[in-house]
Amino acid sequence: MKARVHITLKPGVHDPQSKAIASALKGLGFGGFDDVRQGKYIEIDLADSDRASAERIVKEMCAKFLANPVIENYRVDIDAT
Repeated sequence: MKARVHITLKPGVHDPQSKAIASALKGLGFGGFDDVRQGKYIEIDLADSDRASAERIVKEMCAKFLANPVIENYRVDIDAT
């Protein structure tokens, strides 16, 4: 079973890296966007075969270590393949 974790900064949290990305994109001639937000993507191969149990465990990983719940949101997707 594979868990895919998407971690992003909460709205309103200062994000200088995203500002640098937006500036670089504009400098390269790319336009047509209002804002850029960046984040982290983590894949975890799980031995657990129970989807509900796997999701609970990965959410616990996020809350305790992978994400900072004060400034970050996270989303967990579990894939049984």
